[in-house]
Amino acid sequence: MSTTTDEILEKLKTISLFEAKELVAQIEETFDVDASTPIAGFGVAPADGGAQGSEAAEEKTTFDVILESVASDKRVAVLKVIRNLTSLGLKEAKDFTASLPKAVKESVSKEEADAAKQQLEEAGGQVKIS
Repeated sequence: MSTTTDEILEKLKTISLFEAKELVAQIEETFDVDASTPIAGFGVAPADGGAQGSEAAEEKTTFDVILESVASDKRVAVLKVIRNLTSLGLKEAKDFTASLPKAVKESVSKEEADAAKQQLEEAGGQVKIS
């Protein structure tokens, strides 16, 4: 770690819980973040290299695969992939694509999320993993 990071950590070890709570509140307000929401393995990282939060976010282990949109000419191919990835029938899969964005898979491993994303994108869907 850098000397700046070491100095900040040493200083954080000396503050009270009340002061730590105030620090987190100020960081949330200053950087427009929510410390209660983990961010895929990243802590608060200000662009100017300023003070960092006292709580390090844990690495995310479960992911959601969210289908954002489907090109109209690729709808059938995407429906087939959705049916393969889920237990939905044809009608349910059609209804599913009518109200996008929507999670196709929830709380899955990184590998499973990446595989599902690849299948959906190859079929013509726009996908994000969160």
